Amino acid sequence: MPGSITVAAVQAAPLDIAGLPVFGRDDTVAQFAADVMRVRESVAGPALIVYPEIHLFGTDDAAALAKAAEPLDGPLIAALGEVARTADAWLVPGSVLELGENGELFNTAPVFASDGALAASYRKIFPWRPFEKFTPGDTFVTVDIPDVGRLGLSICYDAWFPELSRHLAWMGAEVIVNVVKTTTPDRYQELVLARANSIVNQVFTVSVNCAGPVGMGRSILVDPEGAVLQESPDETPGVFLQHLDFGAVAAVRERGTAGTNRMWDQFGPSDRPVPLPLYDGRIDPQRWSPSNHRAH
Repeated sequence: MPGSITVAAVQAAPLDIAGLPVFGRDDTVAQFAADVMRVRESVAGPALIVYPEIHLFGTDDAAALAKAAEPLDGPLIAALGEVARTADAWLVPGSVLELGENGELFNTAPVFASDGALAASYRKIFPWRPFEKFTPGDTFVTVDIPDVGRLGLSICYDAWFPELSRHLAWMGAEVIVNVVKTTTPDRYQELVLARANSIVNQVFTVSVNCAGPVGMGRSILVDPEGAVLQESPDETPGVFLQHLDFGAVAAVRERGTAGTNRMWDQFGPSDRPVPLPLYDGRIDPQRWSPSNHRAH
């Protein structure tokens, strides 16, 4: 049965990349670790702590970002794992700059278990073109928190593409964690998208944007029917604590959104496949239901 966990959504400005061990990162990690412990002290019991996109890389200078990138078996990931272990919390430290096997630069969201292990990592599939020069990822990623439930991973502009959220929900995600660094006025539209993605997929959405003066703030937590659980009114730094019962997802899918709509039961076993010419594919009714949805 699904469990529950308290999410701490940390709306904060990016930390300075300049004080970084190989490139000077000791000070930045120490500052981040202290903030994680500050947040952890406000949460009793199991915790999932989430920071904004590129939180540990406070610059837009492409050369500096490329220099700071390292593979996921490098010292930064090891240090962040130790932060999670010390805090005894599940941790999404925003996203990091991952140096790929062939020299590519990925915008990657790691997830650390409370024992410090790297539980999952997701490479942003939809970089914000033409401004972001990252190599796109090609894999949808979910991760299980034992005795709690399944997270789906999303980074900023990914939220504008319904294919990503739909796939994560189909893969069994009950909560979509969307880490964000929106510095532009379209944060207003992203608030609508956070609610829409929750509604059409019947999942929680945790969308954490960076604070001012860099970002537009307006972090938001949405329930599986699209109701706003918490929303920052502005770009002011803050921590938003929300206890999430993952069982609410199954309950909403069982009774229907607003007591009516049960989208994951749209197709019956005798329905014909629906061609999807945009993707040169189709919806197959036999494959429609998500992986954790009960059979009918």
